[in-house]
Amino acid sequence: MTPLRITHGATAAGPVLHVAGELDYAQAEALRRQVEHLALEPGQCLALELSGLEFCDSTGITALLAARQHAQAADADVVLAGVPPTLLRVLTMVGLDQVFTLRPGVRPPVA
Repeated sequence: MTPLRITHGATAAGPVLHVAGELDYAQAEALRRQVEHLALEPGQCLALELSGLEFCDSTGITALLAARQHAQAADADVVLAGVPPTLLRVLTMVGLDQVFTLRPGVRPPVA
């Protein structure tokens, strides 16, 4: 099991969470907590950069949907960036590619 790693960044449009590792039942709550603590302003866009994601189960997908709900409650948007091919396939199969805005990757934060 690869631990979930979440790092913060920002763009002019809003916050970026770089999510890497495994987003599964055991670790999805960590992403939910990170998102819930983000103060989003109306019109901002939360980017979830997923290019480092190695695995995502249904609980992880539910955490992504919860991030979307959090953004919508703040009258903000959410974008999934750098979605790995395996996750993109699942999102497409269940129609979530029509729910989420999908974009190429966002540059990682400078350490």
